[in-house]
Amino acid sequence: MTENIHMANTLSDVPAKPIIFSGIQPSGNLTIGNYLGAIKSWIRFLEEYNCIYCIVDMHAITVRQVPADLRRHTYELLALYLAAGLDPQKCTLFVQSHVPAHAQLAWILDCYTMFGELSRMTQFKDKSAKNADNINAGLFTYPSLMAADILLYQADLVPVGEDQRQHIELSRDIANRFNGIYGDVFKVPDGFIPKVEAGAKIMSLSDPEKKMSKSDTGFGSVRILDSRDEILKKFKRAVTDCDSVVQYKEGKAGINNLMNIYACFTGKDHAVIEREFDGRGYGDFKLAVGEVVADALAPLQEEFRRLMADKGYLESVMRQGAETASHLAAKTLRKVYKKVGFAGV
Repeated sequence: MTENIHMANTLSDVPAKPIIFSGIQPSGNLTIGNYLGAIKSWIRFLEEYNCIYCIVDMHAITVRQVPADLRRHTYELLALYLAAGLDPQKCTLFVQSHVPAHAQLAWILDCYTMFGELSRMTQFKDKSAKNADNINAGLFTYPSLMAADILLYQADLVPVGEDQRQHIELSRDIANRFNGIYGDVFKVPDGFIPKVEAGAKIMSLSDPEKKMSKSDTGFGSVRILDSRDEILKKFKRAVTDCDSVVQYKEGKAGINNLMNIYACFTGKDHAVIEREFDGRGYGDFKLAVGEVVADALAPLQEEFRRLMADKGYLESVMRQGAETASHLAAKTLRKVYKKVGFAGV
């Protein structure tokens, strides 16, 4: 029976210098939702946590990838991590496939994960429906690999999106099951769902009842690397309502979403925003939101372009991160090998 996930309520709930692990797939087209809800939120952990941030390229191939695009997206995601402010001297940044221990532990954990547990994963059901011609074994056992990612580093805290909550629950179940058989091997991780600065999810501009998605090819998703013109055009088309008052309240999902985005990029609360745009229409507000987003992303985009022009530096960060991650992962893997009875370890 799946144990209910223990979600840390505040960062002060955990002891000094715990280990934090998280990762993003290099699938390209990261949105401002990914930036605000994941990458930007990771930065505030750097001083108080031992942070391990991964580019999970092995997870990405559960869906067919164009190899050249996957390689390019991996470099791009690392450059975005760095451009956003993740300092490789203050955290471990690495590519999942560069540390073989992830695949090695994943196989062992497969043998301690029940078929019924995996078959209940909602993401497996969702992705199977979207990729009916490629329902592969990796898509089914994806949660075991995710558990290996986390448990390898004895992570205390795992920042995830709401859609990954079920996978963290399973990681805890696997850790408890393994520990129940072999003793204290894995630290049982806590899930943590970071809130963006305005305390709300970033929703689609075209359908504010749905989360902003990387897979949305229309105007609903604002990409981190969109040009200024593209950003302004998308916000100009943002769905609102038939009212004209910039006010945060129930029934105004579109304008509420825009106010949340504006709050995230300016630090202003909803009451201040309402006063600022009192007597002004939605057109003015949409333009203002687009401009603050474009202005905030401009220096990040400039630094991203500089980093992408220095492939040698990006590869040095990859190597440094892989060395650190491999050293940490090897300790756990050796312990696991001994516990399950592999000889000569």
